[in-house]
Amino acid sequence: MLRFFIKHKQVFLYAASLAAILFVLQLLEYRFVLISHSFEIYIASIAVLFTSLGIWLALKLVKPKTEVQTIVVEKNVYITELTEEEKLQLETERQKLGLSTREAEVLQLMAEGLSNQEIADRLFLSLATVKTHSSKLFEKLDVKRRTQAVEKARQLKLIA
Repeated sequence: MLRFFIKHKQVFLYAASLAAILFVLQLLEYRFVLISHSFEIYIASIAVLFTSLGIWLALKLVKPKTEVQTIVVEKNVYITELTEEEKLQLETERQKLGLSTREAEVLQLMAEGLSNQEIADRLFLSLATVKTHSSKLFEKLDVKRRTQAVEKARQLKLIA
């Protein structure tokens, strides 16, 4: 019989520990807490669950997935130098038509055959700004298309 207890010592120790836990729970009136306050325990456990879920979700949504890296892009800016006489002539013609310096630059780049996006990239402007300059340029030159604007600008010697 003693051999049987020694052989199954772990089973008896496990059973004894369960009995001890049951006795402790009875002692703490676990059953009283569970039955009398079951609704409050249920509500509290749901509140803890959703609070934890909310904190976890907020941390996931606020935390950026990747770090923001700053990229510096350098571009060459091409500036053509005009003689003083050419500058004076261009300025006189520009003032007659009421063209701004930027509109004259846009007109010059149109004459070089650049698209609006290429002009925007070259002058560091947005595409919408280039379109605005182009439409005002068309109004002031009294033309409807880019080719007409370039042709008229050449006739008026606004561009080379």
